[in-house]
Amino acid sequence: MTFNEPITLISMKTITKFCELALIASLLFSFGCSPKWTETDKGTFKLINNEGGQTLGYSPTSGVKILTVDRLAFKDLNKDGKLDAYEDWRLPVDERAKDLATKLSVEQIAGLMLYSAHQSIPAMGRGPFGAATYNSKPFKESGAQSSDLTDQQKKFLTDDNLRHVLITSVESPAIAAQWNNHAQALVESIGFGIPSNNSSDPRHGSDSYAEFNAGAGGKISMWPGTVGIAASFDPQLMKQFGEIASKEYRALGIATALSPQIDLGTEPRWSRFDGTMGEDPILAADMARAYVDGFQTSENTDEISGGWGYKSVNAMVKHWPGGGPEEGGRDAHFGYGAYAVYPGKNIKDHLKPFTEGAFKLEGKTGMASAVMPYYTISFNQDTVNGENVGNAYNKYLITDLLRGKYGYDGVVCTDWMITKDAKNVFMFQGKCWGVENLTEAERHYKAIEAGVDQFGGNNEMGPVIEAYKMGVAAHGEEFMRKRFEQSAVRLLRNIFRVGLFENPYLEVTETEKTVGNPEFMKAGYEAQLRSVVLLKNHGKVLPVKKQMKVYIPKKYIPGGRNWFGLETKESWRDAVNPEIAKKYFQLVEKPEEADFALVCIDSPKGGVGYSEDDVKKNGNGYVPISLQYGPYKAEFARETSMAGGSPFETFTNRTYKGKTTVASNLQDMNTVNETKAKMGEKPVIVVVRVSNPMIFVEIEKSADAILVQMGVQSQTILEILTGVSEPSALLPFQMPADMKTVEEQSEDVPRDMKCYVDSDGNTYDFAFGMNWQGVINDARVTKYRK
Repeated sequence: MTFNEPITLISMKTITKFCELALIASLLFSFGCSPKWTETDKGTFKLINNEGGQTLGYSPTSGVKILTVDRLAFKDLNKDGKLDAYEDWRLPVDERAKDLATKLSVEQIAGLMLYSAHQSIPAMGRGPFGAATYNSKPFKESGAQSSDLTDQQKKFLTDDNLRHVLITSVESPAIAAQWNNHAQALVESIGFGIPSNNSSDPRHGSDSYAEFNAGAGGKISMWPGTVGIAASFDPQLMKQFGEIASKEYRALGIATALSPQIDLGTEPRWSRFDGTMGEDPILAADMARAYVDGFQTSENTDEISGGWGYKSVNAMVKHWPGGGPEEGGRDAHFGYGAYAVYPGKNIKDHLKPFTEGAFKLEGKTGMASAVMPYYTISFNQDTVNGENVGNAYNKYLITDLLRGKYGYDGVVCTDWMITKDAKNVFMFQGKCWGVENLTEAERHYKAIEAGVDQFGGNNEMGPVIEAYKMGVAAHGEEFMRKRFEQSAVRLLRNIFRVGLFENPYLEVTETEKTVGNPEFMKAGYEAQLRSVVLLKNHGKVLPVKKQMKVYIPKKYIPGGRNWFGLETKESWRDAVNPEIAKKYFQLVEKPEEADFALVCIDSPKGGVGYSEDDVKKNGNGYVPISLQYGPYKAEFARETSMAGGSPFETFTNRTYKGKTTVASNLQDMNTVNETKAKMGEKPVIVVVRVSNPMIFVEIEKSADAILVQMGVQSQTILEILTGVSEPSALLPFQMPADMKTVEEQSEDVPRDMKCYVDSDGNTYDFAFGMNWQGVINDARVTKYRK
C-alpha cells in the first residue's frame, strides 16, 4: 500500500495538470489561438492553406511532417523535427538560400550545379541524348505509365543529386503534371527536400496545318516565333506572350525558361537567326525586357515577394555575349562554326539586349535570373587574358565583364554539352571549343574558375566533384567551399523565389484547364495575325474576295539530314490545309480554272557552311551559305577567314572563296516562276516562311503580292488575304539585294547591307511593311528606324 501511494498522488497531479492544460487550450481556442492552417487531401499530395501565409504542398509518401510554429504550418523538409531558416517561408529568400547552402555537402551542391540532358515524357528509348528505360526495359515493353520516371531520371535525382531537369516533348499537359508530381515526391523524400526546378526550351510554336476556332482550346497556345512577335514592333505584345506562356509553363511544372534568345541577328546566314528578335539593338533590347518581365512577374495573390511568385518563371537569357556574329553564318553547335567574329569592332551592340534590356526590367524582379553563354569563341574579345576559348570558359567575359562591369549576380549556366568530348568539327557531339585538349573534369574546373554556376546537359556529378578537388589543391578547402556555396545560393535563390519549396505539386484538373485554354489560344492567334509582313501589293491586288477560285500548287519538302544525323526523304505536300482553305476559297486543280494562284514557299535553305564532300575532294570542307535559291559562287568572300584553328584541322584559313552551292529547296523558286507562267496575267500571291533574310530578285517579279511570315498557322494568311485582318507588321531585319552585299557586310554590325528594291520601287529595309493603304509610316517606324 505504501508503495502505491506516491503513484496515486502523481497520477492525480498529472490528471489535474492535464485538465488545466485542456482548459487553457479551450480558452486559447475561444480567443482565436488555434492553428491558422487547414489541410486538404488532393490524392497524390496534400495541400495546406496558411491563413494569410503561403500555401504548402507535400507528398504523404515523402516522410515530410508538418511543423506548427506561431500557429502556422511549415514543412519539415530535412525531417529533423525543428524549423530551420530555409524551411521558414516568412524569411527573405537570400537568408533562406544562404542557410541551406551552408548545410549542404559538396556532393549535394555539385548536384545543384547539374542541368539534365533533354528529357521527353514519356521517354521513347534511344535518341540523340542517350537511351532511356523503365525497369530496365524500353517504354513500350515495360508496362510503365507515361508519367512514370525513367531509370535514368531516378538515378540522377537520387545518386547525383541533380535538381534541374530539361523537359522536351510531353504526351499531354495532364501527363506532364503527373510526371512533375512523381518527380517532386521523390526529391522531397531525399536529404534536404530540395524540389526539382524543371525547365523548357521555347515550346509555343505554331502548327501551320492547325485550325483556329474561337472558343476552342488546344495542347498549348500557339504563337509566332520570337522574331515574328518582334515584327509587331510592339513590346507589349511580347510581354503578353510572356505572361501567358509563364502561366502555361507553371501549369506544366516548368519553373525556368531556357529563353529568350536575345542574340542580335546581325549575320543574316546564321541558322538560328529565326530565334532572335531581329538585328536592331534597340528593338531587341525593348523586346527582351518585355519578354523577361512577362515571364518573371507574378501579381496580386500570386506574388510572394519582389514580383516573384507562383506564376513566375525564371528567364535564362541567351547567349552571352551575343551568339549572332558567327563567321560566314556557320553555327557553333559544330566545330566548323566555333568562331564569332567582330570585323566592325562592335561587340557593344551585342551586349545591349542584355545590359539595356534583360538586366533593366520595368517590373519588380529587376533582371533576368539566369544567363547562358554561347558555344562560340568570341574571337579576340578577351582584352585581359587574350584567351580564345568558348565563352563559358572565358573568365574575362563571365567574371570581369558580366559579373564585374555589369554587376550580374544571377545564375550563369553553360550551354548544353560544352564539357563533353569532340572528335571532329562536323558531328553533333561535345562542344568544348578552345579547350579540346583538357579532360572533362578540367573543363568543369576551368568553367567554375571563369564564374560559371551550372553545367547544361550533364547528368553526373562526378566531374564536378573532381573539379572541386582540383580547386582545393590550388586554393585550399575553405576557398573552394566558399566558391561552391556562392553558386549554391544563386541556384537555390531561383527555386525559392518561385515558391517551389512551399508547393511544387500540380492539380491535374487545373493544368488541363490552364494549358491551351481558349483565351490563351485566341491571344496567340491574334499575335500571329500581327506578325505577318506585307512586302508587295502590286495594283492593290489584295485583299481578295472570299470564295474566289484559287490554284494552290503543292509544296516541295527537300530531303536531307538534320543536326542529329537523322535522314528524311524528299516529299510533296499540300501547302495549305485544304479543309481550312475550302472555308475561304474554291480550290481548283488547274491554273487556267483559277482567279488567282497562292504559292507557299520557304526562304532559301542555303546549307550550313561545311561539306564532307568538299573534304573528299581535297578541299578544306568550308563552303558558302547562300540566301538565294539558285547556284551561287562565292566570288566576294574573304580570301582569308578572320578566325580559325582546331585540333581536328591542319589549317587555320577557313575561306570558301570561289566555291559554289545551291539551295536544297531550289524547287520553291521554280514553283513560283512556273506558276506565274501558267497564270499569265492573273494574280500570283506568294507567301514565304522566312527563317533568314533572303534575296528576292529570283522570284519577286513573278509575284503580284508577297507576304512573309515567321511561324504562323496558314489560316492567318487566309484571313489576311480575304481582308478579315489587315497586315500591320514590319521587317525586323533587312532583305539583302544580292549575295555580294551579304559577303561584304560585317557579321557584327546591324543594318549594314544594301537592301533589295522591288519592281514597285519599295526598299525591303528594316522597319518596312505595308497595309492596304500602302507603305506604313507610323510611330513605330519613327521610333525604331533611326
